[in-house]
Order: sequence, then structure tokens, then C-alpha cells
Amino acid sequence: MANSPTGDTMAERIVRVLDTFSAERTVQTAAQIGRRSGLPSSTAHRIVDELVRAGLLERDDEHRVRLGMRLWELALRGSNALRLRQAALPFMSQVQARVREHTQLAVLEQDEALFLERLSHPEAGANITRIAGRLPLHASSSGLVLLAFGPDDLRRRVLAGPLVSVSPETITDPAVLSRVLDDIRRAGYVVAPGSIESVSTGIATPIRDVRGAVIAALSVVLPRDAPTSGPLDELRRASAGICAALASDRP
Repeated sequence: MANSPTGDTMAERIVRVLDTFSAERTVQTAAQIGRRSGLPSSTAHRIVDELVRAGLLERDDEHRVRLGMRLWELALRGSNALRLRQAALPFMSQVQARVREHTQLAVLEQDEALFLERLSHPEAGANITRIAGRLPLHASSSGLVLLAFGPDDLRRRVLAGPLVSVSPETITDPAVLSRVLDDIRRAGYVVAPGSIESVSTGIATPIRDVRGAVIAALSVVLPRDAPTSGPLDELRRASAGICAALASDRP
């Protein structure tokens, strides 16, 4: 694909346009997309027009732009994330019904925890995560599990910092974080009070593939003073069930 004057390929420019959308920013004008993507206005408008014609973006009656249904359709075709989510949902539903708090599924994506699914009870406590949302690996129970069982080079990158504070209790000391990751690998789970919000405690367990590699994390978010042993047992059973479901669904 041809490079732009700034050296970007067309694919990179398209990604810059799509990256301007977020869970909080679902509708934009082409001019806003141009400013937020850092692309020249004419380039942004041309790419937006092409993506609209392809169905990857959609325009409303006020000429504002949103992500198109075709983008969602293409993303799900043959997706490992979809297969994982389908295997996990029955077990997540069991956990959520018994624990009656937020139950979440996350994977590692570009050195962050990406949340594929979240089930919530109407009376569940505070939780800032959302489906398709991201959090730093060191700042959530799911992220800590993914980081602990991830590749060595991933841990080196994260430990090199900076470790951003999401709450007053987020681990921002590399030496402390390294010890916590060692503990997680030994225990096979994490209990992380206050790492995201001071009123909550996150608990997470790993989900493994048939080779034993950790491919996801299953977590619950509890009120800070809630007991953790029962929810941890539920997560362990659910994680084992998801692993078995994935193994039985191999092509």
C-alpha cells in the first residue's frame, strides 16, 4: 500500500481513523476524526467516505459518523475471541448467578487487558470496566493474571514502566509488582484489593488452552469487604470448565 507524505501506509491511516472511536465517543463528524487522528483534513474526509461506501462506517441524517455493522460482522468471522467468548459465557453466567457481582472475561491485546465480556447483577458494586474496554495490565486483577503468565519480554516491558496509577492502591513500584507476579504464578490466582477503585476487590484466575498456555483471565469484582474464598472457588471451577469446553471444540 502506498505511503503518505508522512510515511503512513493506507492501512495505518485507516487504523488511525478507526482508533478515534471509543466507548465514550461513538459518533463523530469527519472533521473531528481528522483532528483526532492527526491526519490532514482532506485525507481524513476521503478515508471516511471510502469506509462509509464499504460499510465499515455509517453516516446518520446529520452526517455524523459511527462504526458500521459490517465492521462488527467481519471482526467476528473466524474470530478466536468469539470462540473463547462462546465457550466462556455459560460458565460466566453460573459465576454471576452465584456470586451476584460483576463477572468479566479479558485477553491480552497490545500490552493491555482487553475485556471481551462482562455480566453484571443489578445490585453489583462499582466497576469501571466495559466490553471492548481496556485497562493497564498492572492495574486490574485480570491484567495481573495475564501479565504474570505472559511472555518474559512482556513482563520486562511493563516493569520498565511507567506504571500509571489508576487508584491510590495501584501497584506502581516495579519491585513490588515483580514480587506480586511471582506470587500469582505460584498461587494460580490473584486477589487485588483497591487496584482499580478503593471500594472494590478484583479476583482473577487464568484460562488455559489445550497446551496449558494462558489465553485469557476470568475475574469477578467484589465490594472491598466481601469474602473472597467462595468467589475464588467459583472462578476456579468456571476456568476449568472453559478450558474443557475449548478442548472439546477443537476443529
